[in-house]
Amino acid sequence: MKRLLLLCFFAAALMYALPGFACTTIIVGKKATTDGSVLVSHSEDGLGDPRMIYVPAMDHEPGAMRPVFYSDCALGYKARYGADAAVRLITNTRGPGYNQPGQPSTPLGYIPQVAHTYAYFDGNYGVINEHQLALGECTDKAKVDDVEPEPGKRIFYSAELGRVALERCKKAREAIKLMGELIAKYGYYGTGETLLVADPDEAWVMEMCNYDKDGSDGVWVAQRVPDDHFFVAANQFRIREIQQHSSDMMYSRNVFSAAKSKGWWKPSDGPLDWTKVYGDGEYHHPYYSLRRVWRAMSLAAPSLNLPAWVEGALTKAYPFSIKPDNKMNVKDVFNIHQDTYAGTEFDLSKGLAAGPFGDVVRYEGGSESTMAGETGPGAKGAFERPLSIYRCIYCYVNQIRKNLPDAIGGVTWMGFDRPATSSLQPFHVGVVNLPPWVQRGDAMVFDRGSMWTAFNYVANYATIKYDYMIQDIAAMRDKLEAEAFGDQAALEAKALELWNGGDQMGARLLLTRWADAYAKQVLESWWKLSEDLYIKYNDGYINTREELAKQLFYPDWWLEKVGYPNGPTSYEKRAGEH
Repeated sequence: MKRLLLLCFFAAALMYALPGFACTTIIVGKKATTDGSVLVSHSEDGLGDPRMIYVPAMDHEPGAMRPVFYSDCALGYKARYGADAAVRLITNTRGPGYNQPGQPSTPLGYIPQVAHTYAYFDGNYGVINEHQLALGECTDKAKVDDVEPEPGKRIFYSAELGRVALERCKKAREAIKLMGELIAKYGYYGTGETLLVADPDEAWVMEMCNYDKDGSDGVWVAQRVPDDHFFVAANQFRIREIQQHSSDMMYSRNVFSAAKSKGWWKPSDGPLDWTKVYGDGEYHHPYYSLRRVWRAMSLAAPSLNLPAWVEGALTKAYPFSIKPDNKMNVKDVFNIHQDTYAGTEFDLSKGLAAGPFGDVVRYEGGSESTMAGETGPGAKGAFERPLSIYRCIYCYVNQIRKNLPDAIGGVTWMGFDRPATSSLQPFHVGVVNLPPWVQRGDAMVFDRGSMWTAFNYVANYATIKYDYMIQDIAAMRDKLEAEAFGDQAALEAKALELWNGGDQMGARLLLTRWADAYAKQVLESWWKLSEDLYIKYNDGYINTREELAKQLFYPDWWLEKVGYPNGPTSYEKRAGEH
C-alpha cells in the first residue's frame, strides 16, 4: 500500500510539473523591415491553453480593484488557484472570452484599477493591444528560480505584468516603467523571464527575475534594440553589461544593491553583466538555447558566419542584436520560427532518429520541468532543440506600423500549433472581436470548431510520412497565405478610406468581417487537408483516382540500418539465432 501511494504521488507530481513554456522570441526594428514596421514574434512552446482571446476595452468605477491571477505558465497548474490544467483563466472580469463554466480562478491579490482599460489579444501571455503595443516572451533560467507566489507578498509573474501593461499603456517605455513599478510594489514570483516590448517607434528587451526566495520584489533590466537590428532570445537571458548612463537602458533601482548583497557582484568587477550575475545558463542541456540563437541570427545574417560551437553558456560569440543582411518581412520572421536546421550539420530530417521519412520531431525524455537532457531508461544524452518544436501551441508575428491608424496598422499574424506545419492568418488590432474558432481550444477535447485542434491534428498525423505529407501541407499553406498577404493592401486601403471618412466603426467591422471569413476558410481548408492526407497515404500507399495503392516503400539506407537484409529470405537458420 505504501509503495502504491508513493507511485500515485510520483505520478501526480509529474502530471502537475512545471510546463516551462520554453519559447523563442524575435524583434526586427523598423529600419530593418521592408515596410518600416516593427516586428515582434513569439512561439509558445508548451502544451497548454492554445486559445487567442479577445479582451475588450472596459470602463471601471472609481475605487475598483483589478484582480491579479496566478499564471500556470510560471510554475505549472495549481488547483488551489482555480481553472484547470487545460484552461488558463476563468473569470468574469476580462470579457466573455474568459467567462466560461468551470472553477473560477482565485486572485493572488488586487491592485487599484484605472478608469479605462484598452482592448487586447491575449494568450498564455499578452500579445498586442489596440494601440499597437506589442509583446513577445521567453522563459529563462535564473540563479534564483521557481519562486512560489504568496498572496500579499509576491503576486506578479511576467504574464500578468504584460496584461496590465497592455490594458494601460500605449508606448514601450511607459509599459516597461509600469511593469518595473509593479514588481517593486507587489513582488515577483516564478522563473526568469524575457519580455519583448515594442511600439511603432521602438522595441525593447526587458528581463526580470527574483534574487531571494523569500523576497517581496525582484530585479529587472531593459535594453533597446537598434532600429536597424534583429534580436532573438531563446530561454536564456540576453542582456549583458548594464550601461548606467545610456538612454537605451533602463533597470530597477535595486539591480546593483541586490547583486552586492548576495555576493554575486561588486563595483570593482566592472559593469554588471546581467546574464552572468543573475542568470544560470541554459535550460536542460548545452545548446538548448544557444543553438536557436545561432540559427536565427545565421538565417537573418548569413554573412556574419557565426560559430555553431562555443566555449560555454556565457559565450559572447552572439551579440545582443545584429544587422540583418537584407530587410525582413513577416514571412521572413515566421520562416525562422519554422526552422528545423535543414541544410546544417544538425538537420533533424536526417539520420536514424528521423526514421525512414525524414520526421523532424524529437520527443523529449521528460516533462519540460524535470528533464536534465532528454534521458530515457539507460540512456543519457540529448537531441538538438529546434526553433519549431512539436509541443508549440501557437506562434505569432506582430506587425506594427506608424504610417497607419493603430486599428489598421497593428496586425497579429497567428499560426496555430507548431510553426513547421502551420499557416499564418492575420488579425488587425482594430477588430471588435476575434473569430470564435481561434478563441476555442482544449488539449483534452477533440473540437472540430477549434483552429488549434485542426492544426494540431494535421501536425501529428504528418509524422507518419513526414517528408511526403509536408509537401501537401506546404502547398495548402502557400495557397492560403498568398491570399492573406495578397488581400492585405486592398483591405487596409478600404479600411483607411472608411476611417478617414469618419466611419471608424465601419472600418473596424470591415476588418472583423474579413478576419472571420478568412479564419473560417482556413479552418475548413485544414480539416479538408486532414481528410485528404488520410486518403492519399492510407495503409502506407499513395492513393489517387488514377492509381490506387501505389507502393511507397522504405528507403534503402534505412532498411540497411534496421536489419532488413537479415529478414527471413531463406529457410536456413542464421548463425547465432536460437
